[in-house]
Order: sequence, then C-alpha cells, then structure tokens
Amino acid sequence: MQVACYTAYGPPETIAFIEAPVPVPGPGEVLVRVRAAPVTAGDARLRSGKVPRGLGLLLRMVIGLRRPRVAPGWAFSGEVAALGREAGDWAVGQQVFGLTGFKGGAHREFLKIPSGGCLLPLPESLGAEEGAAFFFGGLTAAEFLIDRAQLAPGERLLVCGATGAVGGAAVQIGRHLGASVAATASPGNHALARKLGADSVTDYRGPPPEGPFDVILDVMGALGWAGAGPLLAPEGRLVLVTADLSGMLGAALRPRRDGRQVITGTSREDLPAMRRLLSLHQAGGYRPIVGPVLPFTDLVRAHALAEGFHKPGNIVVVMPERPISSLGTWQGS
Repeated sequence: MQVACYTAYGPPETIAFIEAPVPVPGPGEVLVRVRAAPVTAGDARLRSGKVPRGLGLLLRMVIGLRRPRVAPGWAFSGEVAALGREAGDWAVGQQVFGLTGFKGGAHREFLKIPSGGCLLPLPESLGAEEGAAFFFGGLTAAEFLIDRAQLAPGERLLVCGATGAVGGAAVQIGRHLGASVAATASPGNHALARKLGADSVTDYRGPPPEGPFDVILDVMGALGWAGAGPLLAPEGRLVLVTADLSGMLGAALRPRRDGRQVITGTSREDLPAMRRLLSLHQAGGYRPIVGPVLPFTDLVRAHALAEGFHKPGNIVVVMPERPISSLGTWQGS
C-alpha cells in the first residue's frame, strides 16, 4: 500500500510516499480500507511548522525538533477490510468513518484501528467524501458553540470566516440552535454562507458587521479581543478558535472582561463528541461542506490548497482502487 509521510518541516513538497505492507489486524483491531481522507488546516500547520505566534517551539518539542514525527491524516472514511480476533460487532465490508487524531496516519490506503476506538458506522445519508470531511470543523464548532459559549435560541451569533470547515459547520449549528447568524467571508463565498444559514454576510476584509452579538466565533483570530470587544453585547462571549500564545494565556488568566467572556482551547475527539455530531446531522443541523476533491497522488497539491486558509469547505483526497485479494484470509486471525 501507499503511505504518506512528512520528511521535514517545510513546504508541501516535503510530503513523500512510501510503499509499505498492508497491515494485519491483531486481537481487538479493525483493518479499514481508507476510501477518502480530509487534508485540513491542521495538517498544513503540522507539516510546515507554521503555527500561531509563540507556539512554534512548543509544537516542535511535542512532535519533533527536526521533522514532524506524526503521520499525515487526521480523519478518514472507508470500509472494514479485515478483523482481528474479538473485534466486536464490526463486519467485513461495513462502511465506516472515524478519527486517528493528533497522531495521524489516515493518509494511507489501509489503516489499523482499535475496535473500540474512534470509529463509527457511516450512515447512508453520507457519501465517502462527506464522511471523510465530517468531523474536522464539526467537532470544533459543536463543542465551542454548545458546551463553551452555550449559545441559546434567539441570540445573535457572528461567525468570522464562515465558509471553511469550522466556520461552515458553525453557521449551520448556530442556525439549528435557534440563533440568528451573521457571517464574514470572501465575496466569492457569500452565496455559500447564505446557503448554510447566514442571515447576513459581509466581506471579511471590510469593516465588521454591526453588533451587538451575544457570541462571536473568530475562526482565524482575525478580530481578537481588540476587534471583537466593541461588537459584543453585555455578557457576550468571544470564541477564539485560533489563538496565539498571548491570546491563549490572556483567555486563561483573564477570561472575563467587563462582564464578557473570552474562550479558547481545543475540542474533544472522542466517541461521545462524535456521536453528538452525528445526532446533529441526523436532526438536520449539520452537513459537512466538501470542497476540492483530489486523488491521493495529488496530496502535495491538496496541502498547498489547505495552506491558503481560504478554500470553501473541506479538501478531500480519495484513494486509488487497487484490488487486494488476500484480505479475507485474515478475518478472525
């Protein structure tokens, strides 16, 4: 099988492909044939080492000083190819989707995952590409809006950067929760923002829309507290999805400012969060936006697109169709 790897910190061309044996699932493991996987802004940051100010050294201390020692790929969709012993109720041929998380490894043709890990059956309402795009953005938007900001029906929500993976999910979920939604986006994406549920859309390069807003979700940290503070209602909440070190420390040390709140952090990547997002989808409150779809062999180009941070929706790569005749012999091994 083909496996993508990072060879160094740097531009997209530092991604390489290697040939590796198709793994054999051990006890309690599921072998997934990956059909599609997203290429996210997080993938681009890990590969390039370009992270918000003040976090670069911390990143390298965690994942490697000279090159990223994590594997590309954060999420996937596919089908069960083989099972190890005691692999639960999964069945060969079953359509699934899930997460590999921070350790990565989804940018490969076959993937081993614990049977009780971050893996769910893919519903018939989602195709393989939508399944791949489902969790990135959606998990973040749901946790920040529902758990952290506690967005309530009738409140006003501003989503700054409303047509990427996180922003597009936030517009939909905010509307589903009963909020009125204003959005900022590039002019070419205004129609998409309205289709997702935004009541009004303005150019992100111009003046921000008129407040006050009960919740502001700042996807790329474009407003920060200085820009968002004057737009917040009394007891309003600013959610910084992307924050530099000073912004994170400021939110931790001084989360409340004149009755208003600053929220930042990371989102959970576990089965309860995944199941909640799936429930939102089944209730009509969320559907992932699939943007450019490229073959796996164009992974370098996909990273170049992700690095621009202005693409609509999620970039997805699809795996080649290569018959592997011996998989069935592993079932029950």
